[in-house]
Amino acid sequence: MKVCGFTFVRNGVKFDYPFEEAIRSMLPICDEIIVAVGNSDDDTLVRVKAIDPKVTVIETIWDETLREGGKVLASETDKAFQAIPSHYDWAFYIQGDEVVHEKYLPTIKKGMLDYLGNPNVEGLLFNYTHFFGSYEYVGLKYSWYRREIRIIRNNKNNFSYKDAQGFRKKPNEKLKVKLIDAHIFHYGWAREPEALQGKEKSKAMFYHGDNWISRNFSRSNKYEYDSMLEPIRKYTETHPEVMKERIGRQNWKFNPDLSLKYSSLKDKFKRVMGDWTGWYPGEYKNYKRL
Repeated sequence: MKVCGFTFVRNGVKFDYPFEEAIRSMLPICDEIIVAVGNSDDDTLVRVKAIDPKVTVIETIWDETLREGGKVLASETDKAFQAIPSHYDWAFYIQGDEVVHEKYLPTIKKGMLDYLGNPNVEGLLFNYTHFFGSYEYVGLKYSWYRREIRIIRNNKNNFSYKDAQGFRKKPNEKLKVKLIDAHIFHYGWAREPEALQGKEKSKAMFYHGDNWISRNFSRSNKYEYDSMLEPIRKYTETHPEVMKERIGRQNWKFNPDLSLKYSSLKDKFKRVMGDWTGWYPGEYKNYKRL
């Protein structure tokens, strides 16, 4: 079995992405990792090249005319995926703010081995842990997606869907997947507040435009975590080993209101229903679970 990882990144240093940790977390079970490094204003390219000999870099230019629905993110994902050589069986995707805990690596490898000979299984579905505010808290709001595809077959009919959250196959069909008992740790909303504000403004350009940004972003140059009505819980387990140094450098404080259990009545209804019955009303599922 041959496995190739793939991801994309641009301005990873400037916007405080844990992209180096993301890539390193995949290395033990990948024979190679393809990284599409976009035209950056920092030393992201230098850092990616220095990670490991198994990392192959392709340099890209982002199409800044793709200003609807985050399509440019899918475009960059596809560039990395299409660069994976044909001799690989599985393609393991990770985004620049996602990290794999080493405790899940045996389970992930076993899942790929178990379904390697079953062509009906087109991908593997992961659970998600979303950190918010700092590395000590996990977001609970219903809008945090519970699961997403992160391993797909190296079939070039597959493509990144919408803003690169998941995948589909041509012409526009959902992939048939198996859920595995492993989590992706998402750190996109646990980073230095100035870098996060800058990232959000930059990202908004690929969803909206200048006028929308001026109306919806505060004058502050820092992301205001404490102003968010975000139900969260304390995180009491371990983080991936590759994240230890970054977590030790945290230089901001986050003082959440732990009494907030739900963000709205709608959020309460959906989460309570899901906890009681296993059915989450209106849950986004861009896959067919086998």
